[in-house]
Amino acid sequence: MIFGKDEERYEKIKLRVAEALKRDVGRGIVRFDRKYQKQLGVEPGDIVELIGERTTAAIVANPHPDDRGLDIIRMDGYIRRNAGVSIGDYVTVAKAEVQEAKKVVLAPAQKGVFIQIPGDMVKQNLLGRPVLKGDLIVASSRSEGGYYGGSPFDELLRGLFETMPIGFGELKFVVVNTVPRGIVQITYNTEVEVLPQAVEIREEAIPEVTYEDIGGLSDAIQKIREMVELPLKHPELFERLGIEPPKGVLLYGPPGTGKTLLAKAVANEANAHFIAINGPEIMSKFYGESEERLREIFKDAEENAPSIIFIDEIDAIAPKREEVVGEVEKRVVSQLLTLMDGLKGRGKVIVIAATNRPDALDPALRRPGRFDREIEVGVPDKKGRKEILQIHTRGMPLEPDYDKATVLKVLRELAKREAFKREKIERLIEKVEAAKSDSEVKEALKSESEIYPEVRGRLIDRMLEEIAEKTHGFVGADLAALAREAAMVVLRRLINEGKISPEQERIPPEVLQQLRVRKADFYEALKMVEPSALREVLIEMPNVHWEDVGGLDEVKQELKEAVEWPLKYPKAFQRLGIEPPRGVLLYGPPGTGKTLLAKAVATESEANFIGIRGPEVLSKWVGESEKRVREIFRKARQAAPTVIFIDEIDAIAPARGSDMSRVTDRLINQLLTEMDGIERNSGVVVIAATNRPDILDPALLRPGRFDRLILVPAPDEKARLEIFKVHTRRVPLAGDVNLRELAKKTEGYSGADIEALVREAALLAMRRIMAELPAEIVEEESEEFLEKLRVSRRDFEEALKKVKPSITPYMMDYYRNFEESRKSRVEKRAAGPDYYTF
Repeated sequence: MIFGKDEERYEKIKLRVAEALKRDVGRGIVRFDRKYQKQLGVEPGDIVELIGERTTAAIVANPHPDDRGLDIIRMDGYIRRNAGVSIGDYVTVAKAEVQEAKKVVLAPAQKGVFIQIPGDMVKQNLLGRPVLKGDLIVASSRSEGGYYGGSPFDELLRGLFETMPIGFGELKFVVVNTVPRGIVQITYNTEVEVLPQAVEIREEAIPEVTYEDIGGLSDAIQKIREMVELPLKHPELFERLGIEPPKGVLLYGPPGTGKTLLAKAVANEANAHFIAINGPEIMSKFYGESEERLREIFKDAEENAPSIIFIDEIDAIAPKREEVVGEVEKRVVSQLLTLMDGLKGRGKVIVIAATNRPDALDPALRRPGRFDREIEVGVPDKKGRKEILQIHTRGMPLEPDYDKATVLKVLRELAKREAFKREKIERLIEKVEAAKSDSEVKEALKSESEIYPEVRGRLIDRMLEEIAEKTHGFVGADLAALAREAAMVVLRRLINEGKISPEQERIPPEVLQQLRVRKADFYEALKMVEPSALREVLIEMPNVHWEDVGGLDEVKQELKEAVEWPLKYPKAFQRLGIEPPRGVLLYGPPGTGKTLLAKAVATESEANFIGIRGPEVLSKWVGESEKRVREIFRKARQAAPTVIFIDEIDAIAPARGSDMSRVTDRLINQLLTEMDGIERNSGVVVIAATNRPDILDPALLRPGRFDRLILVPAPDEKARLEIFKVHTRRVPLAGDVNLRELAKKTEGYSGADIEALVREAALLAMRRIMAELPAEIVEEESEEFLEKLRVSRRDFEEALKKVKPSITPYMMDYYRNFEESRKSRVEKRAAGPDYYTF
């Protein structure tokens, strides 16, 4: 590697600063279009000088495909801080004159942190990085590679991917000194000294939170930047337009979505004085003290302008005045209104408030001139969840699965790109195809130093995408907990294997090497972490699959089309220009598997499942039942895709006017309103079950509410055989048991009846064998006793005498008649108005 001055001089260019990709944070890299790279005479892996209010340096990486032709340069919050620029500013970029670093002195950036780490250990994580005195850098152990695009740096770092002796997570350091001065590059020859404690930095504050630390909220970030960052940095724009900039922004949304984080990031990026208030902390029992505290906070903000005042949980200090009994809250609301009205113009002080109960706020606060803009910080979608996972796994030693089919797919995708030579990839594809195990696939990939880092990075990307698909309804805080729990799964495994124990003075490096988080660890963690939005209403995460439901093939197909397809293939429905069904009503005799079908469709469509039993919704208090229904639908929309299953819907939705209490009438009205509202909340499907479809309110059964009415019939012989197979899957049967014969004998038995029959036969077998064997063998649960526990034909014959069919011919006639009358009504309606009688 050659250091020193270049003989050929290239021009300097100005590029607009944009935020970095989530996976690039802390790596010391910048991305900009190839056109500008050629102008500067640099290639991926080279170092550029960045000149803003300060000067820093970074490594050039492959440009992002979406940035082609744009005059932007992507850099993370640390590089922006080092260059003294913000998003949207222009930075001067030039090819850097780099010298090899003889010595670099680092100190922890966080005050109060005391560390003792050998310099060589930190150096391994910083090899190839350019630094200047005063720079803030992150020593991250995560190296997915592929960011220099097959440059010599990839080869330099390749051997380190698997041998990092320690996972730093995201430990921040300040460069205290370098020898020589100027832009230097850390190499194997560099001496790195790490001071144990933070040193005094007189420059700008260390950014704790930047926009790259927030995932899945790009729309909210864009809106809040317009409303907050622009007035704080460029008040002259508003002055020229002759308008007052906003004084307040209200962030609302479920807990854990990132409202507080968003406010901190804005304050950091705008270089504003940040004052955080937790709503309840303002309240005091002494007269006038709460108002005094508020006045002091606003005075401090004005003295240190530009400032951002952030009020978390504002609903605690500013509830609706007509609904509170205490005088303190009323006075605090009045004081807050007065202070916000008294804020001087031109955007020097902006109030940001956060709440998950916007409807509980005093309406006077929500008018323009106080909180001018309300921004929803909602539950992230799949893309947002992936971004959040990328943020929370930045410092984690992730290990992808080297599945042959996936690796081959990734390699074929890479073959289409110009950065790699086609011959090398084709040669690698041959090696991977010849591999017989995942470990051999990995070894084959590692043999190509230019390609391995990129493939590994893409495999990790796919892994996170797969986890994002499985985490419907998870907010940022839930995903952070999931990542933490996945890491704990790895630790528990090593503790159980005896490789780690609290008594050990030092963990051996070879054990630390095994601390790698895989996809299976995330799936294990998913069993322990549930979406917080659904904790109050989530009855269970069903684990019922189609194969667990015997027979009912036609019903299964109808449910797949009505529920699973819209949730799994929304783009296909959009392409065809059709609206998916909003609701499905399953009706039929008791015990035929209606609840089981609803659980299976929720599992197969990878949706969250909210179960409601009709009578549980009813309350004697006026408005309480409707509130429960409203809350259930609100939670379902937050955690979409969601299947809401209402069992025994006839208990809460009989024909209006049939109930003297009027509670059910109001409940039906609420249910109709919520179901009509699902159109603007795609991803929520209502499945209801009843064995009395004739008493339901007719308004529920029209298209647009319950679009599909599906009869779940008594099982025929073929279906009964399937149900017997499902329920005897784990039952040891004697050789004389013929399930086909049993299916013939059980005409009129429902699925629940057959389950009861198998259970009864098993108990009879146990009773019979216990009577045949000596008591001591039975009490010891010996091998002989357990081996003899088999259910025979005789046990089933005895059970048939005890368990009788619950479905009578009269019952089936009733459902058939209802089905026929419903179809005739539909036909008459389709035929036209001549058939209607008035």
